[in-house]
Amino acid sequence: MNVFLLRSSASAEVVNHVRRLSTTSTKNVKVAVCGASGGIGQPLALLLKQSPLVTKLSLYDIVHTPGVAADLSHIDSPAVTSGHNGPENLKDALSGMDVVIIPAGVPRKPGMTRDDLFNTNASIVRDLAEACAKYCPKALIGIISNPVNSTVPIASEVLKKAGTYDKRRIFGVTTLDVVRSNAFIAEAKKLDPRKVNVPVIGGHAGITIIPVISQATPSVSFEKNQLEALTLRIQDAGTEVVKAKAGSGSATLSMAYAGARFAFSLCKAINGESNVVECAYIASDITESPYFATPIKLGKDGVADNLGLGKLSSYEQDLVQAAIPELQKSIKKGEDFVNKSS
Repeated sequence: MNVFLLRSSASAEVVNHVRRLSTTSTKNVKVAVCGASGGIGQPLALLLKQSPLVTKLSLYDIVHTPGVAADLSHIDSPAVTSGHNGPENLKDALSGMDVVIIPAGVPRKPGMTRDDLFNTNASIVRDLAEACAKYCPKALIGIISNPVNSTVPIASEVLKKAGTYDKRRIFGVTTLDVVRSNAFIAEAKKLDPRKVNVPVIGGHAGITIIPVISQATPSVSFEKNQLEALTLRIQDAGTEVVKAKAGSGSATLSMAYAGARFAFSLCKAINGESNVVECAYIASDITESPYFATPIKLGKDGVADNLGLGKLSSYEQDLVQAAIPELQKSIKKGEDFVNKSS
């Protein structure tokens, strides 16, 4: 009986906390997840459903989406949830959405690079971007589908052709690189990972992932060999998970966590919260690469301010120079795909 009362009291406290948070929201934020039945999409949708920042959760995929939505709809949180299957239902899934998160696509398997996913995922992102242009042209769009270095340019080119492009509103979600950097550095220095923040710039594949450890909060330092090993681990962290899963998939749970974090930041910015900062891969003139990830300040219309590179160490400057040709090649590949397919 005492245990029951304790649990009931705790549950009531959580419910009241959610209600208090929901009343502080100044706007009903409607969020769509495209690829909601997949390995990233399902846990991402679960995290979004629990948040009082989200009042409408629209789930889209090719199959099984109504079942995922029905399952989530039994959770006692405010977000009204709906599920939509197939291209013929994209209008219902996307109309009126404020935020669209796109994890749709095939996952990596052992031996595959993110570029190996290009042909399949490029077509998926192209088609979803076309739907966003038609049904929610003012939405903030976060792209998780790999290879992000190419899929963000693909979506941008599609929106340009549709006449709805706004470079402030489209993001490559590179938050997982930040989350990993925070976790790995906290582990190495025996810190609380919740209190560690490491900017990650560049892109979202291999050497284009550049953790700016010289700007970490709290300040940390490593010997050269340790720094190089840690940087390499962060750059290869996705492959680390693919190998550990031994053919059963890629990073899904951690990516869902990171994707939800980014989505919540977009929701907060839409609601007028100030000083919302995340790293993301965006159209940029900070370097020679037309797209580049940096810390950005978010606002109601998306990117409010690109905070740039900050002061880089000589080691980090060398990493940027090595990354730019790789980024330029991936960007051109994405842009060429749209021009050829149209």
